[in-house]
Amino acid sequence: MKPEKYLKNYINGQLVPPISGQSITLYNPAIGEVYAYAPDSTQKDVNEAVEAAEAAFPKWSKIGIKTRFRLMMRLADIIEQYLEEFAQAETTDTGKPITLSRTIDIPRSHSNLRFFATAIAHFSSEAHQMENQAINYTLRQPIGVVGCISPWNLPLYLFTWKIAPALAAGNCVVAKPSEITPMTAFLLSKACIEAGIPPGVLNIIHGYGPIAGQAIIEHPKVKAISFTGGTNTGRKIAAIAAPMFKKLSLELGGKNPNIIFADCDFEEMMATTLNSSFANQGQICLCGSRIFVEEPLYERFKAEFVKRTRMLKVGDPTSAITNLGAVVSDLHREKILSYVELAKKEGGKVLCGGEIAEVGGKNAKGYFLKPTIIEGLAHDCRTNQEEIFGPVVTIMPFKTEEEVLMYANSVEYGLSTTIWTNHISRANRMAEQIHAGVVWVNCWLLRDLRTPFGGMKSSGVGREGGLEALRFFTEAKNVCVKYM
Repeated sequence: MKPEKYLKNYINGQLVPPISGQSITLYNPAIGEVYAYAPDSTQKDVNEAVEAAEAAFPKWSKIGIKTRFRLMMRLADIIEQYLEEFAQAETTDTGKPITLSRTIDIPRSHSNLRFFATAIAHFSSEAHQMENQAINYTLRQPIGVVGCISPWNLPLYLFTWKIAPALAAGNCVVAKPSEITPMTAFLLSKACIEAGIPPGVLNIIHGYGPIAGQAIIEHPKVKAISFTGGTNTGRKIAAIAAPMFKKLSLELGGKNPNIIFADCDFEEMMATTLNSSFANQGQICLCGSRIFVEEPLYERFKAEFVKRTRMLKVGDPTSAITNLGAVVSDLHREKILSYVELAKKEGGKVLCGGEIAEVGGKNAKGYFLKPTIIEGLAHDCRTNQEEIFGPVVTIMPFKTEEEVLMYANSVEYGLSTTIWTNHISRANRMAEQIHAGVVWVNCWLLRDLRTPFGGMKSSGVGREGGLEALRFFTEAKNVCVKYM
């Protein structure tokens, strides 16, 4: 289960090169050098994958829950068996600390498969009796061929999050990982072969979003699209898929508020806020990038938060003592730095960070940034309204619940919110009024796979997770039987 220099597509149970013969250059972001090449797939590759999936669907959809369970559990076992190989590949691909890959990304990936392999056995439907007339019951049937497109920040974690419920429900999948971080999806192809997943049930196509991704979205035989990524890309997908009446699940961007009241548990809040601000170099759509602190606590919070942030170690992601690795690309680093300059122009003061982190040795050319804290900005400036997706947070004080609710809800996004308070009534009151699909109270990223996940407004359409994912990947059919 080793990475290779030249990745291949996984179509109809086989690893095959792209029809065009063209490739995409992959860079190790922590070193800044080329380390592999991925297929630059086109419509032709997608067509072959869809044909394979369509041919496999009749048997897979009727093979039975027990058989699908056994195969998916075997696939999960293989990922767990090769956890270190997958973790090393994830860190090489993304630049994230190896400790994160080992303890979060890869374990969550095999947990996704196990959860949905089991959940489908408990997936029930409703029945409604019409008094003395008839009974109605609902069938939940697989859709057919579905498309799953995942992002670069949590590559295998989110790839399996989509694939697992689709397969468990009896669909066949054409999936595309990000062209920036495709290595663990390639290793998943190898794991599928080892696990004995039937040919055509899962097909993995590598390539650019506007070419291979768009080909999946536009294909008339792909009946549903599950996508995680940027809001602008989500708009384009919706414009293509909606007139074709495809089912859509779009998990898009976020500009999440972290609301801290003075009565919080300070130590727990501080440790978690440090993590929720800078985990994965701030490249998680759920990171709390706007921090609002009640005035009586503001100065104490600011001093401690800046002190602890300066202590974070930025460096070699393969080191066990590294807190922040490299951001995903040089281009993305430049984008993040451009927002720091914008913040200065908008009147913000950089309290720490805001510049390239110099890491020596083999990492001298890597794409590193110091974690950044900015204060003094208006709640409605561009820095506080637009998604940066990096290790940059803003902090500002507030006086009342009404004021901070206005700040929190002022953006176009509505993905997640974190609230810190020991006042249970206030927590419930705030949670009800916040415009977000996920609200954490006195915690962050504490996830139960049974619960619905997704955002409001420009943060997406639909919900993933638990029964919501199984509902998305099935069609509801009402059957009415009249009494004779």
